[in-house]
Amino acid sequence: MSHSDAVLTTVLPEPGQDHVSTPAGPVARLIDGGDLDCGSGLLLLITRNMRRLDDGGHLGIRSAERSVTVDLPAWADLVGHSVEVAHAESEQGPWWFVVEKSGAPATVFTTGKSTPVGERLWVYTNFDCNLACDYCCAQSSPRAEARRFPVETARAAFEEFAAMGGKEVFLTGGEPFMHPDLDGLVEAAAGLERTVLTNAMILGRGRRREILEGLDRSVALQVSLDSATPDLHDRQRGAGTWGKALDGIELAASLGFRVRIAATLYDEDPAGVEALHRRLDQLDIAPEDRVIRPVAAEGFADQGIHVSIDNLEPEPTLTVDGAWWHPVAVTNPHMRIADHPLPVSEVIGVMRDTVAVQDAAAATGREVFRCA
Repeated sequence: MSHSDAVLTTVLPEPGQDHVSTPAGPVARLIDGGDLDCGSGLLLLITRNMRRLDDGGHLGIRSAERSVTVDLPAWADLVGHSVEVAHAESEQGPWWFVVEKSGAPATVFTTGKSTPVGERLWVYTNFDCNLACDYCCAQSSPRAEARRFPVETARAAFEEFAAMGGKEVFLTGGEPFMHPDLDGLVEAAAGLERTVLTNAMILGRGRRREILEGLDRSVALQVSLDSATPDLHDRQRGAGTWGKALDGIELAASLGFRVRIAATLYDEDPAGVEALHRRLDQLDIAPEDRVIRPVAAEGFADQGIHVSIDNLEPEPTLTVDGAWWHPVAVTNPHMRIADHPLPVSEVIGVMRDTVAVQDAAAATGREVFRCA
């Protein structure tokens, strides 16, 4: 058969069966590419059939073209599928393949849908912190200038945000419980979903304990805990921090707060993350209240994922100094939106206009070649 008269065919299971038998094993669908190579229509047929499979489903491919033995695995690796079986009837072919359709790439990091611009607002309450984590995107530490967010500015921002249809506010830092008026900031966001991000290490006594106990129990606390045991957490955040964080988590839970946990990792660590999830099961932390996030190459971090306005979903973030594209980028001048946190409508408007331009640019990525 020549390239000109090769016929691409698809074989489906017989009625009552769930697979097609091939020399390479059972498959959900089978295609025969004849002697066409991957550049002559075979990949189009493969792609069309892969779209009709569920994740984990198997596509069988028969080919009489030797180059497919090299090109098919390269294509599968590029798009994330895997060639499970490759079988040759003889040295001259034909060749049989079983390709497994992959779902989303496996990762230990939490994934999910983006939050529409205007539904979530971040506020850096302050930049001083009892810790100096080696990857802190905000460059917070005990030596950092406090740069505290005023309660009156927060009240104006939250009122404007709520009037625009905003839904949730995240208060972060620095360590928010080092802000002497944290309770006022939280109260200013009444009527919105409120979460305070904390390392939970300084909640036990004095004014900070008073603030904690006085917070409405509708406020969630998101606590940083990087590992199931002290090793990694203490290496990234400081000796003895893991145990103190655990004490803070237990205190917050005993007072009736919803506790969320956020772990930050430099690298994929399936075994470590699995152990962390087991630990969080013991602490009765709900699965939906856990986030595993990568280090961003911002602030103190000299490694991690690169973020920019082009590749980072916008989440409006206010500091006393201005407004920013995202909370991980408040030390990056290229991601600064405004020199003042107010008005919130202008900050969100700039973000929406920028996203609209990005979407328009993406839509023009392919040239139209019209023949009719």
